[in-house]
Amino acid sequence: MKLTILGSGSPEAYIRRASTGYLLETGDDKILFDCGGGVVDNLIRSGRLPKDITHLFFTHLHTDHMMDYARLVHAAWDEGAPPLKVWGPAPIARQTELLFGRDGVLSPDLVARTELPPSQQVWVARGGTLPRAWPTPEVTEVKPGFSFEGNGWVLKSCEVPHAQPAFDCMAFSVEAVGKKFVYSGDAGICNDLSSLQQDADLLIHWCYRLSIDNIHPAIAEFSPTPADIAKAAQAASVKRLLITHFRIHMDSEEGHASANAELSQHFDGQANIVEDLDVYTI
Repeated sequence: MKLTILGSGSPEAYIRRASTGYLLETGDDKILFDCGGGVVDNLIRSGRLPKDITHLFFTHLHTDHMMDYARLVHAAWDEGAPPLKVWGPAPIARQTELLFGRDGVLSPDLVARTELPPSQQVWVARGGTLPRAWPTPEVTEVKPGFSFEGNGWVLKSCEVPHAQPAFDCMAFSVEAVGKKFVYSGDAGICNDLSSLQQDADLLIHWCYRLSIDNIHPAIAEFSPTPADIAKAAQAASVKRLLITHFRIHMDSEEGHASANAELSQHFDGQANIVEDLDVYTI
């Protein structure tokens, strides 16, 4: 398996980091986890196109995890790709309909692109046929604990504490070719995640705050520090740990030094802070 970091940031607009998105490749499948703002640009920078994505899984529906969803679907459709297969918590089906349905917010654009003769001629010249159908993502709403069997890989999930009761929040694992990848989503430390990440070959875990931050207790409760994350990974016998979802102020020299010191103190394996477009082999 190969992991490419397409977005390692937060909701903050930031040139260094796009919002959340991670591409996992195994066999012929290209599996995207979350699709925040800037992820599609980084997908293209990485040498792939929107049409290359075969599966999209949402951990939860905060905008920094799904703002580029519409762009990904629209761009893949414009490239002639088959309908994108999407899994996520409710109300992802309703959100998809509100984007791409006949009365959706993108309907004026879609009417123009499919019904106006100049647009039709451009589409045919690019190899398309008429009539041109609208984008129709194949959306499956799921609950924490669901699993999915792909072509040579198995995905599992669990609930993690983050934004409940506004919507469900999940972590995912993928096992393939004798290796195990785990993505925490936005997660507080919890028993279910500890079980999911047990013996992972690579764990990528959100880190929204540093131990040196002065932060409100309501945020701290579900936002583990690098030390917290490292201790949990060590207890679960994780082999490699990556931390991500860094905010702007965390990317100072002092912030990185603090995070890296805690990772090395509490985790025996290889651990580091990711950057956009980093690539890791699992």
